[in-house]
Amino acid sequence: MSEYLWHCPFCNTDQTVSEAGRHAVFADLSIENAEGPRRLVVKYVVCPNPRCREFSLSASLHTLEIVGNRSYTGKHLKSWNLVPPSRARSFPVSVPEAVLEDYREACLLQGLSAKTAAALARRCLSSMLRDFWRVQPGSLSDELRQVKGTVDPLTWEAIESVRNTGRIGARMEGESAEVRETEEGEAQLLIGLIETLIVDWYVAREERRKRLEEIRQIAGKGLQNARPE
Repeated sequence: MSEYLWHCPFCNTDQTVSEAGRHAVFADLSIENAEGPRRLVVKYVVCPNPRCREFSLSASLHTLEIVGNRSYTGKHLKSWNLVPPSRARSFPVSVPEAVLEDYREACLLQGLSAKTAAALARRCLSSMLRDFWRVQPGSLSDELRQVKGTVDPLTWEAIESVRNTGRIGARMEGESAEVRETEEGEAQLLIGLIETLIVDWYVAREERRKRLEEIRQIAGKGLQNARPE
């Protein structure tokens, strides 16, 4: 029985899904039309995590390749997330509502309007920089440059790799929320950067706070036990 690694958007964990935990339905759309035959693939996956067990439902449209009496799934054309409606991740810490709202909407619109999704993602990045690092407002590029020597070098490397892809960096020079022409995959890159930075900044800060709190509690108990009676 084949298995594959899958990330659950509900419990936000990586899971190994077997054939018993997923179904795929193929519908061949072969009625004559202006675009040619198509194949619709609907995927249904149930999270194997016993504390979750939520299901995800998605659909994708492909060309339909017909060779002799057999048909095959061809080039991918479009995808839709049905349940949940986007691939926005959940995070185990408190993140400013303005950041989460733009992030979730960018994820939701990614397949409908890449230009709008990219604009929302840029505004989300700007909101994160102003909230977490208290940078001075400016273009997104200016705000990012203000944290260059402050953030972890690996984090900055991730930021730079996105900025230097295509013309993404040039579009960061203007208003962050301005809707502009985008390149294929730009919104996805920006959304991926947002997710990385939320983990590197907000999640890491909360985990550090918890570790320090545990140290204080342990130290406090140690001092109490060391006091002479």
